[in-house]
Amino acid sequence: MKFVDQVSIQVKAGDGGNGAVAFRREKFIDRGGPSGGDGGNGGSVIFEADTGLTTLLDYRYQPLHRARNGQHGMGSDCNGAAAEDLVLRVPVGTLIRDQDSGEILADLASPGARVVIARGGRGGLGNINFATSTRQTPRFAQDGTPGEERKLVLELKLLADVGLLGFPNAGKSTLISRISRARPKVADYPFTTLVPNLGVVPYKDGISFVMADIPGIIEGAAEGAGLGHQFLRHVERCRVLIHMVDLAAPGEDRAPLHDLDVLNHELARYSPELAGKPQIVAANKMDLPDGRERLAPFQAAMAERGVPVFPISAATGEGLGPLLDAVAQVLTGGALPTLGRAARPRRRPRSGAPVEPTAAAHPSAPAEAVVAAPRRPTARIPVPPRKAPASTKPARGGPAKTSAAGAASRKKTPSPRGSGAAARKTTARAGRRPPGRSRR
Repeated sequence: MKFVDQVSIQVKAGDGGNGAVAFRREKFIDRGGPSGGDGGNGGSVIFEADTGLTTLLDYRYQPLHRARNGQHGMGSDCNGAAAEDLVLRVPVGTLIRDQDSGEILADLASPGARVVIARGGRGGLGNINFATSTRQTPRFAQDGTPGEERKLVLELKLLADVGLLGFPNAGKSTLISRISRARPKVADYPFTTLVPNLGVVPYKDGISFVMADIPGIIEGAAEGAGLGHQFLRHVERCRVLIHMVDLAAPGEDRAPLHDLDVLNHELARYSPELAGKPQIVAANKMDLPDGRERLAPFQAAMAERGVPVFPISAATGEGLGPLLDAVAQVLTGGALPTLGRAARPRRRPRSGAPVEPTAAAHPSAPAEAVVAAPRRPTARIPVPPRKAPASTKPARGGPAKTSAAGAASRKKTPSPRGSGAAARKTTARAGRRPPGRSRR
C-alpha cells in the first residue's frame, strides 16, 4: 500500500430542501387552506478518526466529496426527509487545515474523535407556516439554505512517543526491527526507508511505547536535498528524539560529531520547537572495528557538552538495555540523562567519618578523576576479661545455696512461726504434703 500523508480535497455539504406551496382540495371541502410542508435539512460533512487506517491514499484519487441534499416539502402537510450526514474516516493524527486561509480546523489526535467541517443547509418552510387571519391563502414558501463548501488540506502526523532521526544507512530500520515487531526494508545502501514506519516497543512490567522511524536526513534537506523535510512532521508529536550516529560511516566528511551538528541544524531550520525536544544520542555500529575506534573521541567531545552517549549495536543488540532505560525515564516524566553528576554513596556515612568519592554516574567518565580518600586508622580498646561466676551446687529438694555467708545469715534469723512452721515450709518446697493435714 502506498503511503500518502498529505492531500487536498474539496467538501460540499447538502443543501436544504425547499418548502412546498400547496392547498387542501377535497370533495365537499371548499377553501381548505394551505397545506405545503417544510423541506428537509441537508447532510453535513463529518470527519472521524479511525484506528484501522494508516494512509490518506483514498482521498488522493477522490478529491470531491458531497453530502446529499434535503428533500423538498410536499402537499397534505408532508415535510421533506432530512439527508444523512457524510462521514469521512481518516487515520488517527490527521490535521485538517483550510486551504485558503491556512487555519487549522481540527486535529484528530485521539481514536474515535469526530468533527463537523461543513454543516448542511436548513430546510425551507412551507406556505402552511405563513397563514394568518388576514392572509389565509399564502402563495409563497421559503427556499432551503445552501450547505457549506470548503477546500481542505489533510495532513497526517503519525502518533508516536519516540522518533528515530539520523543520516541514511545509520541503522534506524535495523533498530526498530530489533526491538519491535515492525519489519521495514533493511538493505546496505542509503535511502532504503522511503516512508515512515511505526513499531510498538515492549518494555519492563508491561509498559510499551510507540517508536517512529522516518527516512534519513542529509545536509541541505531544507533546500530539498535527499527527501527533504516532508517527513519531519511525523516526529512533531514525539516526546523524545533518538539521534542515531553512524560511527563506521565511510568518507572524510562523515565524522560522528559533524553528523550530529548537521542533524540539529536541519531540525532548527524546520522547527525550533522540534529542535528543543529532549534528545538522546545513540552511537551505532559498535560491532565494527571502525566504530570502536571512533567511540572514545566522540564520547570525549560530547562529555564537554554534558551529553551522554549510549554505544549500541542494532545488528547484535549490544547496549540496547541502557538506551531503552533512558528513553523510558524521559517518557515517565524523569529528567534527561546528563554527565557530570556523581553517583550517590553506597551507605550512609557515620557522624564525623569522611565520605569516600565514588565514580561518575555514566560509564564513560574517566577513571582518573576518582581519587580514593585515605581511610582513618581505627584504634582497638582492650576489654578486660570477665570473671567466672562462683560455682553453685543445687540442694536436694530446696533452692540453690549461693554462698556460705548467706547460709549462715539464714541460720541465725529466727523463724516467727517456730520450728513446726519452718518444717512445713521446707516440706512444701520439696513437693511433699505435711502429715496430719487433710486434703480439704
